Amino acid sequence: MLYFRGCTAREKQTDISKATEKLLSLAGVDYHVLEDEKCCGSVLLRTGFEKEAKEQIEKNTEILKDEKIITSCAGCYKTLKEDYDGLDVIHISQLLDELIKEGKLNFEKSDLNVTYHDSCHLGRQMKVFDEPRNAIESVANIVEMENSREESLCCGAGGGVKSAYPEIANQMAKSRLAQAKETDCETLVVSCPFCKLNLENDEIEVLDLTEFLMRYGGLDEEQ
Repeated sequence: MLYFRGCTAREKQTDISKATEKLLSLAGVDYHVLEDEKCCGSVLLRTGFEKEAKEQIEKNTEILKDEKIITSCAGCYKTLKEDYDGLDVIHISQLLDELIKEGKLNFEKSDLNVTYHDSCHLGRQMKVFDEPRNAIESVANIVEMENSREESLCCGAGGGVKSAYPEIANQMAKSRLAQAKETDCETLVVSCPFCKLNLENDEIEVLDLTEFLMRYGGLDEEQ
């Protein structure tokens, strides 16, 4: 399997890629990464640079076409699955759900309450709602925010908004964080590096699903 880290987890949120690789190793997954991995083209597509995105997609397809691909990023998942032709792609939350059910990852369940944010690309657009929740519930209890699943609020980071309109992106993040704080949970779990990047704050812990499982799952690293 190829672990396609994505630009954000590879360059800015490196703890996500580290946690992901640790979980894959603990589960005995035979995987590799690309040392010269290139952007999937998601941001180019969402911001109107279709010609450049098409060129990027053509170059990547030659490298990725024979791989079974795991992604950390919800945007990479949607792009590789829908905007490329014929790629075999799975989001890490889906794979973790499978590995837990197969007994290849064994976590300790606690009374910890956490809340979960559905990212736009993974949730509303790709309809991946249950798998990340299943993985979280192997460790903790989920307290849903006022808006969840299909009605989840955007974090504000996607579609180029964070770069072009940072004030709007920050306001959207504040709105979502307000809902997270209303749950009285101390931890907010996300399944997208973009979401983690925009939602990080000083009042509530924000962790990617992989980071959360490594931190709170009570894993025996020799399993």
